[in-house]
Amino acid sequence: MGQHSENIRYAIVDIETTGGYAAGSGITEVAIRIHDGQQVIERFDSLINPQQPIPLYIQAMTGITPDMVADSPSFNELAPQIFSLLDGCVFVAHNVNFDYSFLKHYLELAGFSLAVPKLCTVRLSRKIRPGLPSYSLGRLCDALGIPIRNRHRAGGDAEATAILFGKLMEWDAQGNLTEMLKKKSKHQQLPPNLPKDQFDTLPQSPGVYYFRDRGGKIIYVGKANNIYSRVAQHFTGHNPNPQRQHFLRNIHSITYERCGTELMALLLEAAEIKRHWPAYNRSLKRFEPKYALYAYEDHAGYLRLAIGKHSRNHQHTHLFHNQLDAVNLLHQLIDKFDLHPQYCTFSGPRPLAGKPAVDPPEIHNQRVQRALDYLANELPTFAIFDKGRDETEVSCVWVENGKLHGMGYISQFADIGSPEAAKEMLTPYISNRYMMQLIFHYAQKHPAKIWRPGGDIPR
Repeated sequence: MGQHSENIRYAIVDIETTGGYAAGSGITEVAIRIHDGQQVIERFDSLINPQQPIPLYIQAMTGITPDMVADSPSFNELAPQIFSLLDGCVFVAHNVNFDYSFLKHYLELAGFSLAVPKLCTVRLSRKIRPGLPSYSLGRLCDALGIPIRNRHRAGGDAEATAILFGKLMEWDAQGNLTEMLKKKSKHQQLPPNLPKDQFDTLPQSPGVYYFRDRGGKIIYVGKANNIYSRVAQHFTGHNPNPQRQHFLRNIHSITYERCGTELMALLLEAAEIKRHWPAYNRSLKRFEPKYALYAYEDHAGYLRLAIGKHSRNHQHTHLFHNQLDAVNLLHQLIDKFDLHPQYCTFSGPRPLAGKPAVDPPEIHNQRVQRALDYLANELPTFAIFDKGRDETEVSCVWVENGKLHGMGYISQFADIGSPEAAKEMLTPYISNRYMMQLIFHYAQKHPAKIWRPGGDIPR
């Protein structure tokens, strides 16, 4: 028998629901088994009227139909009894955060505050019986010879989990259960399929982290000033928002890329989201340009400049993240190159107010071409030299003619005869407007870290 305190009671819980997240789904059944560390000493089972429809696919999976729960008590009617059973116990479940999030949410709605330690039998099984092909309740019980009656019903699954829990306690010669219940242990905060040693070895430094699914595919990319702390934030609390439980359940591993500065992390995050298009990154659209500057020749031979919505199907001259940037640049070109506003339009054919006279096409087009050459060749070239990942290197972000050329890390001991030589040591990246806004904002804020052609590398 493994280590166990005789004063601890365990509430082994399973619930059936109408959906995957507490805020928008109801509970149809609750089963609780009170375990004293030796055996089950009390049982509670009840169907619950969720007071909302039960989707057909859930009816098919659980066998619980609207007719079965029509005369059952509501959760509020059972809340005092459920709370009295759970209060003071360790809350145990297979994928504990799912069951806990529902019961905590509905108990709070009924006026009860649930705050008890949690124990996940998925995580405990992985520690005590490593290397099994699957840790889903059904397959785990098959592998360990545990019978499950009434699968996908709360009572049947809770009974099987109680038998599993008893066996795990018997096999726990290393004291894994006691370790998991320590207050400082993050075991119960972590997703059920994520190895704790991967979380424990995350660095407390800036960088980009990747959540991966069972097959190793990247499902989320994030950036952080402190990778360890930021990743931990994903797993704290019991936010009942849609898809949270699916997201956490799909995290099987974490990898990361350390960065020297927050800017490097921000830029790498943006580039990696665009490259991998992860399923759970909800803010992908903010990286996409919204507007573009187009140049075209009209039927009279005049070169026109027009601002419009960005389209991948049309060749553009310049991209913008927002409308204001587009308007400002167009006005700057008009003033700087004495362009006629009649041939510079924004979102349609209506001309801007301006000069009454119109130059011949050959004169007008020369001015427009100078403006286009300026955009192509005379936008700023500079580099940001900053902290590296350690004291032996520096980070570098290189901007060429207003666009990101590349970024990376250069050894302090590298033999570079000129700043331009550092350019060849960087990894090329294709930038977007969002990334360039980050770079220009950082450059304005930290002028001492900027190199410009003809100058020396900042120290």
